[in-house]
Amino acid sequence: MRSRLLLSLLAPLVAIAFALGLAAVVLLAVDVDPVEAVGSMLDFAAQPASVVSILNRAIPLYISAIAVAVGFKMNLFNIGVEGQYLLAAVIAAWVGAQFSIWAPLHVLAILLVAAAIGAGYSGIAGVLRVRRGVSEVISTIMLNFIAVGLTAWLLSEHFRERIPGDLNIKTPEIPATGWIPNANWLLEIFGLRPPNNSELQGFIFGAALLGVIYYLLVWRTRFGYELRASGISASAARVAGVESGRMIVRAMLISGAFAGLVGMSPLLGFFHQYTGTFPVQLGFNGIAVALLGRNHPVGMALGAVLFGFLERSSQILDLEGIPKEIVTIITGVIVLAVVVAYEVVSRVVQRRTIQAAARAAEARPVPQEAAV
Repeated sequence: MRSRLLLSLLAPLVAIAFALGLAAVVLLAVDVDPVEAVGSMLDFAAQPASVVSILNRAIPLYISAIAVAVGFKMNLFNIGVEGQYLLAAVIAAWVGAQFSIWAPLHVLAILLVAAAIGAGYSGIAGVLRVRRGVSEVISTIMLNFIAVGLTAWLLSEHFRERIPGDLNIKTPEIPATGWIPNANWLLEIFGLRPPNNSELQGFIFGAALLGVIYYLLVWRTRFGYELRASGISASAARVAGVESGRMIVRAMLISGAFAGLVGMSPLLGFFHQYTGTFPVQLGFNGIAVALLGRNHPVGMALGAVLFGFLERSSQILDLEGIPKEIVTIITGVIVLAVVVAYEVVSRVVQRRTIQAAARAAEARPVPQEAAV
């Protein structure tokens, strides 16, 4: 058990080291000192404003990874997180702008709307998989395209705030009762004082709570046990009384509910309305974070922070004349290397398990009747 844990921890570290090594080769090829480049990235990331930016980038990535991980636990590939959170964000933004009530209830109502939209839209793929045998990979990809178009249509034709002379396409602003206050005080506890124009989004506590919920759901409930059992062996789980079709739909609904909350951190903490500049690609990047974090809440949190660091630090590379595309290379290689490393670890663990079982069988005394 201990060796298996060590191997699982070693896999992402080896993958990151390999990615950094490849990045160093690329930097040397363009006459850039890799040590100097990494030093600039670390110095830039250590600034208070960068710390805030990295954490703000990590929050939605972490929630996106959780949404993906729920499906992964049952061998379901929910690629539709991108469309689910965009559609949920625009509808939740419009609904939240229609009323103003006591702040906690207002925020809760917006979150519930977003989760419901995400769950409903993801559930379509689950139903198609169970009723018609359509792969969730294909259906969620197609649903992504539909969601992007539907989001643009709703925003421009129905949810748009029409102000004479204002050409910006956006929903009405959510009243202040629907905002989540910043969490700069958390940084000040650790001795960091962010600039006046930098705010750590308060939904960082919501993301942490979602991580706890994910852990309890997957590892401490009967549903989680059945989910993991179905992912390991659907046929064995079926023999044990687990209905695979029902589990698929439930898993996609829960995954979509998490996905619907991906955009809530920027929406309620910064934008306060859905605009054409709303963050995109969070769903696809969440897949990479989930792979890097091995679908574990702590691992995915570290992976989200790493991705946030890479995105933020690419800005200083660009300012210093170093190709910022090197960060894209690092990110891609990390994901590829992690997948390969985990597969190697899986095979090593499987081989050791078989060898241990064989040794135990050889050491077991042969019954007297069998010997005769």
